[in-house]
Formats: sequence, C-alpha cells, structure tokens
Amino acid sequence: MTSGQTSVLLAAALEQCAREPIRTPGSIQPQGFMMVLDAAAQRVLQVSDNVRHWLQVEPAQVLETPVASLLEQGDNLSARLAAWPGEERQPFHFADVRFAQGGHKSSMAMMVHRADGVIIAEFEPAADDTHAYGALYPLVRTFISQLHNAADIIELCQRSVIEVKRVTGFGRVKAYSFDALGNGTVLAEVRDDGYPSYLGLCFPASDIPAQARELYCSNRIRVIEDANYQASALVPAHNPVTGAPLDLSLAALRSVSPVHLQYMRNMQTMASMSISIVVDGHLWGLISCHHDQPHAVGFQTRTACELLGSVLSLQIETKTAHAQNERMLELRRHIVQLLSAMADSDSVRAGLLRLPDTFLGFARASGAAIIAEARCELLGDTPPQAVVDALALWLAERGGQEIFHSDNVGRDLAELPELARYCGGVLAVAISEIHSHYLIWFKPEQSRTVTWAGRAEKSLDSSGVLNPRASFESWQQEVSGFSSPWDALEIEGVHELRTAVLGIVLRKAEELAQLAGELKKSNKELEAFSYSVSHDLRAPLRHIAGYAELLTDFEGPKLSERGLRFLEHIGESARFAGTLVDNLLSFSQMGRSALRFTDVDLSALVESIRLEMQPDYEGRELHWQVGPLPRLVADAAFVHLALRNLLSNAIKYSRTREHAVIEVGAYQQDAETIIFVRDNGVGFDMAYAGKLFGVFQRLHRMEEFEGTGIGLASVRRIIERHDGRVWAEGAVDQGATFYMALPKRAHSASTNLSR
Repeated sequence: MTSGQTSVLLAAALEQCAREPIRTPGSIQPQGFMMVLDAAAQRVLQVSDNVRHWLQVEPAQVLETPVASLLEQGDNLSARLAAWPGEERQPFHFADVRFAQGGHKSSMAMMVHRADGVIIAEFEPAADDTHAYGALYPLVRTFISQLHNAADIIELCQRSVIEVKRVTGFGRVKAYSFDALGNGTVLAEVRDDGYPSYLGLCFPASDIPAQARELYCSNRIRVIEDANYQASALVPAHNPVTGAPLDLSLAALRSVSPVHLQYMRNMQTMASMSISIVVDGHLWGLISCHHDQPHAVGFQTRTACELLGSVLSLQIETKTAHAQNERMLELRRHIVQLLSAMADSDSVRAGLLRLPDTFLGFARASGAAIIAEARCELLGDTPPQAVVDALALWLAERGGQEIFHSDNVGRDLAELPELARYCGGVLAVAISEIHSHYLIWFKPEQSRTVTWAGRAEKSLDSSGVLNPRASFESWQQEVSGFSSPWDALEIEGVHELRTAVLGIVLRKAEELAQLAGELKKSNKELEAFSYSVSHDLRAPLRHIAGYAELLTDFEGPKLSERGLRFLEHIGESARFAGTLVDNLLSFSQMGRSALRFTDVDLSALVESIRLEMQPDYEGRELHWQVGPLPRLVADAAFVHLALRNLLSNAIKYSRTREHAVIEVGAYQQDAETIIFVRDNGVGFDMAYAGKLFGVFQRLHRMEEFEGTGIGLASVRRIIERHDGRVWAEGAVDQGATFYMALPKRAHSASTNLSR
C-alpha cells in the first residue's frame, strides 16, 4: 500500500472515529447491570445481557416484567418511582434494593435518571462499609474550606488532586486545563512511586474528539474500572419507545469507545476516572485518575468526587471572574484616561499621543499606530511606516468587521509577509464609519518550547482499524510565529473604546457644525458690510480723483513743482483706492451671486482672454503653450474671471523674463477636472504658499509688481463655490504653477442650473 493510500485510509478512519456513536453504544460496562423501565407502567423494556451473571436469570425472563415484582418490597419502591417527578436528568441514588428472584441476594445500589422517554435504572453493589460512606461528608467539607484559602488556580488544582487521590486510591491523579485549541496542559499532579510524571506536559487536542468533549460537559464523571472489560449489550438493541438506540450519555455504566480503551492500555493504565471541570458552561479542564491495575470506584465515592469537581469548577470560575473583573476595571480606567485626553484635545490623534504609555498598556502591547487625519503616528516598537500603511490598506480593503486580531500574522495575513518580520500579533479597530482611520496595536513574536506527552500520531492496524497513539514519552517542539494571545476582555475593551471614540468624534462634528453655522452667518454679515462700504466708497474716491485732475488742469500753472507732485500722488492714490474698492465689491458679490451652470468650452474661454489681454503683453516675447482643454459644466462668467486672474498673474510675474512662457493645460483625476496655468516667472517661496490665496496677501513688493492682493482670493472663492479646490507650486526665480480642481458634472444640451 502506498503512503498516499495509507493517508486516505487513515483520514477515513479518523472521520469514522469522530462519528462514533459514543452516546448510544448499545452496551454497558460489566461492573453493574441495567434495566430500562417504561415510565408509566414501570415494566422492563430493555435489560443488559449480563443480568444472567448478576441475577442468574435470562434477559428474556425479565423483559416486560414489572420491576416491582423483581424486588423485595417492590410495591413501596414502585410507588416512589411513580411519585418521582424526574425533573433532574442527572443520575442519582434512588435506593438500596434486594432482588427477590435470582441468585444475587446482596444489597444493590439503584441509580435512576430519565432519557428518551424512559427511566434508566443502573444497579451496582452497595457499599458494605456504611461508616466509610458517612465519613466522606466531613472529608469533603474540610476540602471545601481549604479551597477558599488557595492563592491561585494552580494551588486549587493541586489541593484537588491530593483530595481525589485520598478518596479514590488511584495511583496517579492529575489536573489539566485546555487552551483555545483544545490542547491540555497538566497543572497539578500527585502519584505513587512507579508512575511516570506528566506535570507540565501538554496533551494534544486530538486525544479527545469534539463529541467526547461535549459529553464531558453533560456527564461530569466517567469511570472505567477495567480497560480489558467485556461490554454487555442491551436486549433488545433499540429502545422500544423510540425505535432507536438508547441515549446513555448520563449513564454511569455507559460503555466507552474501543479506541479509548486501547489508548489506556498503550498508556499502561488499566483503570481510569475523569472528573470534568466546567467553567461558564465550557469544558475548562479535567481531573484525570489512572491506575495500573483494575480498580473499582463505588457510587458513593463517585458522588463525593463529582461534588469535589463541582466545587473546584465554582472556585475556578470565581477566581477567573475576579481576575476578569480586575482586568476589565483596568481597561476601563485606561479608556477613561484616553477619552479624557481626547476630549481635551483638538482631535483623537492628539489626545492619544498625550498618553502613549496608557495607550500601549491598554492592550498590553509593545507598539501601536494611530492612523487618522491623513497621518500615521507610530508609538513604541512597531513595523516600519510603509508596512503599517500596507496593513491599513489591507484592513480597508477587507471591510466588514470593525475589529481584527491575530496572534500569528504570518498565518492570518499571508498577503503581508513583510509584517511577520516585525511582529507576531496585531489588534486593529476602525474608528470611523467613513474614512480608513484605525487604532492598531502590535505584540512581538514569542518563540517557545512546548513539551508534549508523546507525539500526536495515530495509525491503522493490518485490518484497517484505527490505533491510538502508543507513545507517551515526552518530546519537545519549537513553536514560533505566535505572540501572546489577545485576551477576550481586551477585544471587548476595544469595542467599548471604539464606541466612545465615535461618540467623541460625533460630538466634535456637532460642535464644528455649530461653529460653521455661526461662521457662515458672520461671513454673510461681513459680506453685506463689505458690499455696502465698497459701494458707498466708490463715489467719494471718484470725486477725489476727478477734483485732483481738475485742480491740475485749472490751477496747475499757479502751483509749484512740489505742489503738482502732491496732486499727482493724490490722484494716483485715489485711483488705486478706487480700483481696490471695485475689486472688493466684485469679491463680495461673488459670495452673493447665484451660480448659473452651463456647458463651458475652456479652449474658447482661454482664447478670448488672450485676445482681451493682448495689450498687456504687446511688445513682449511671450510664448503661449495651450494644450487640449475639455468642456465642463460650471458658471461661465465666474470661471472666466478666475482664469483671467491666473493668466493676468502669469503675464505680470513673467515680464522680467526675456523669453516668457505661459502654459495652460488640463487633466482628469478621479472625479475632478484639474486646470493649471504655469509660467517661468519670478516664482515664490513654498514656505509661504498657504498665504497666496488670502485677501490682501502679497509675496512681492508693490514697487516691483502692481496689484491689490485680491485676485487669487477671488480665484479661491470662485472655485470653492463650485465645490472645487485650488493650490499652487513654485520656487523662487523658477516660475509657478496654479491649479484649479473642479468636480465633474454631467453635461447636458440644456444645462442652465442656478445655485
């Protein structure tokens, strides 16, 4: 058989093992026997085949017989069964009974529970030493009082295994807990001489199939007195009430998987008992008892051990809950501190940067990144900026979930192999519903050595039957690529932080909206004032200029040269002031006039402006380079004014060049049409680029280049009213380029929209 065929057969055998009907095996262990009773008439519907051993009667003689007729004082027991509500599904000790028929005259302990519409009665030999049974109560009471003094969970487990060993007499008792993957780590152990130690070793998850783990939660204790037992079948095989195999999940005598029995024998264990440790409804771990010889455990001892297991479960649950509460309080203290810093700052980013240690300590991380407001801030030990940017892009493209976490980025983010070079774990949360803004924490890789209690290897025998692993010799495995895991409380805390951050962002947005409304109102009042003042100043300034000219004409011969120079200055100043007032009036009207959108031919518009301004550059060597220009939807008059201002500036600031060049072009980018005007003139220092488009802002002396300082401010107002944007690039003595970006609007043959 080839290795490929063997692998296929092994996979099929494992799948069959996973589907094995462990809840309905159809048989029981032979240390007792079973009767299945009709819930109403209490007739025997099924009986285990080994009743012939215990009662020296054939199964057929018992079937359909009222159980009362088989027992001494059966009528009394029958009345008690009829009155039993049976609400509790767990088996319990119903009575000690003696059988009136058959060869067995000793007292038998009768345990009952309900399942599949029937009463399942299990019979085992009753304890002979009633004093020993009564002594279990003070022993358990002492144990419970001791658990309260345990410092941590490991000490709880150690005290528990000591007590269980004392009660049961098993040769080795150990307690282990399961991790998120189902692997078990031995936390506590007590053993007799000759038993190998498993303390600190790990048992692979494959040792316990998923369905067995589920069964451990519903049936908290399981005993196998002899790994070589011969199972006793139920007669008939199916439950007559349901017509299906009987559910023996809760039965103490339930037969177990042959694979597990072989596992025990491979481990040199002839008897075992398992006590489930269930925390918050989940299988947290097990107390596992082993003996190298067959070993009986009476129902009284099992009851005491089950109680010990329940108490241990509650104690672990309490300590775990206490630790979780402490951690959640710590997380919320961090959240409050971070929110306070954010609320006192201008932005989320600024607030978090004020408390870097708190931000890192929140997730117990070694590094973090804040991606917001078109910036990425790195704190602590993080991957390089480019790798973090790539992670942010991956998170944005991933969409869906608000939180992403991984304790092995090499495994979970295969698309970003570079990330695994710098960290082992990542926790990220989106802090915006619209933008790609994230808070990201990083943890380093923590390579470690895991010591396993044998290799998790299964095989097939010559007949194709699955064999469990045979070796339990410790072996070590190097585990790399993982960080310490992200605690579930940290994930919950991140949810709370995100909700709170979004609340702060929303509040700040509302405050900004209110400020924007107030600013809009103030701007309208200022525009009205500007319009009124500009309009009222025009006539007096024209009068000043006019009278200065008249005075020169009529009285000029009488004035000295100095007086004429004064009159000339008065006239020039009045004319400049008049121009300034005209420009201010035009600027204020831009905010008051409605936009009328039409199809605008930019090529024709530029050509008309060139002809209009030809007198301004006549006699100069000026080269125009006008590229293909698109048609767009805009207010033609306002766009004409904006382009005229830009072209006028280009002509003016390039006049010192012997060979002046002015370039006009356009290109499409995303949903915008970008128009630019470039010249090779005097340029400007980019350090002052933010001042270019402000009112009365000038970067050159008036003696060198005339102007009122309103032209570029008008350009910005026009373009922003079109929902566009403006910017400029330049260098001193190397020219400048001015850009206008207008959003694309649909063309229409009849476009004429007011706004």
